[in-house]
Amino acid sequence: MNLPNALTVARIAATPLIAVLPIANSWTLRMTAFVLFALAAITDYIDGHLARSRKQETDLGRLLDPLADKLLLLGTFIPMFILAPQFPFVTPFGNVGLPWWVVAIVIGREAFMTVYRQAAARRGVVISAIGPAKWKTAFQLIWQGSAYFWFFAATLATVKGWTDDSRWHAFALFNGTVGTFMMLGAVLLTVYSLVLYLKGFSRVFATHPAK
Repeated sequence: MNLPNALTVARIAATPLIAVLPIANSWTLRMTAFVLFALAAITDYIDGHLARSRKQETDLGRLLDPLADKLLLLGTFIPMFILAPQFPFVTPFGNVGLPWWVVAIVIGREAFMTVYRQAAARRGVVISAIGPAKWKTAFQLIWQGSAYFWFFAATLATVKGWTDDSRWHAFALFNGTVGTFMMLGAVLLTVYSLVLYLKGFSRVFATHPAK
């Protein structure tokens, strides 16, 4: 197994911890989950870059990398959805949680694109990631990272008695505003990129028979 694939496997192995640790009411475990998530997000870029630059792209990597991405998405959304009522983003416009429809749009799009890509592949067409989809992933990772950071930071602030400090309120507003705008941006790019995929590749199913 080459290094890019090993990093992908490590990302998959870390996902259960990323999903479970935030549920514990402990700032140290929530901080650990944030660190693991940050490492997973970084390796998501590194493994692909290494595979391309070293010409180590393999069929195993093509199978594992999207699987790792989807497992990480599901793994983070579970605690995010559970903890959102307790730890909403704090913004100048009020507290912002994680609506069910946001989860439905993001996960539904990923599920649809998985099937869509497989159907196109059976017709000999590879659907590569387009620009808006890459931006969607970036916005999504920052949104998820903001939520995970907030889980541990808010828990630590409560334990340490920092919640009445004006500096804490300023940080809470900053983190919550960034997280909220990244969430909105990710949702918009999720829908926009899906429309582009449908417009750009729908003809494949009319002109290319399945193999």
